[in-house]
Amino acid sequence: MADISPVTKAVVPAAGLGTRFLPATKATPKEMLPIVDKPAIQYVVEEAVSAGLSDVLMITGRSKRSIEDHFDRAYELEEALRHKGDTVRLASIQESADLAQIHYVRQGEPKGLGHAVHCAAQHVGNEPFAVLLGDDLIGASDPLLQRMIEVRQQYGGSVVALMEVAPDQVSKFGCAAISGNVEDDVVEVSDLVEKPSIEDAPSNWIVIGRYVLDPEVFDVLAKTPPGRGGEIQLTDALRTLATMPSENGGGVRGVLFRGNRFDTGDKLDYLRTVVQFAAEREDLGADFLGWLREFVADRQS
Repeated sequence: MADISPVTKAVVPAAGLGTRFLPATKATPKEMLPIVDKPAIQYVVEEAVSAGLSDVLMITGRSKRSIEDHFDRAYELEEALRHKGDTVRLASIQESADLAQIHYVRQGEPKGLGHAVHCAAQHVGNEPFAVLLGDDLIGASDPLLQRMIEVRQQYGGSVVALMEVAPDQVSKFGCAAISGNVEDDVVEVSDLVEKPSIEDAPSNWIVIGRYVLDPEVFDVLAKTPPGRGGEIQLTDALRTLATMPSENGGGVRGVLFRGNRFDTGDKLDYLRTVVQFAAEREDLGADFLGWLREFVADRQS
């Protein structure tokens, strides 16, 4: 029988070194790079809260203190804005501090995503929980996480988000082997492969940065040896869970996602994200799109 314990907690791994964005990330966490005027990680926390998860644990590391500062109160700045009567900017900085109950634990060494998730064991306990990667954004109008929680509530086990990509892209991601459909947008996952070659990829469906995990994953991760890159891979733990019986917390299902996903850890995708978010802003969109059209026209002439 499926465990229908409610999902109430979110874990956000944000301890990566951000090497793809050096030198900008030498002193600034990649998760704090702005999408127009709001850091990427705030969008991730807002997504968790929108899905009903107001208990958020950040897995951080050295040089990530600015993440904690961002979600804390800034009394001197608040008082200065209040004195100026700048209620709009005052509300914007108070918003991040009031979003959720945010907790922090440090990943002492960069040993991989699986190790980062295992750092959440004490906080999460014996409850199912969501994992949202800190540089992976999902469009605000796409209720992916809510759907994943629904699937967990109905079937138990663990749930991953899957997105179809071109064959030449599968080697950049974890890739799922699909054994059959449960619903139109839900599939059974029989195996996962971390960054396979095109020839070895079991499908074109990659795992993107959203998971809803059974707490059994902690015991599995504790026994999972280092895999690709010498790191403890969450993908390897999910492979084990996929073969375990449901009464022991096993089973992995995938929600097929066809909405908007933004990888802000990639330079080109980051630029696309900033442009799209700016174009959709009520206060900036019209002027920005007008300038962008002129810029593109000038470059093509």
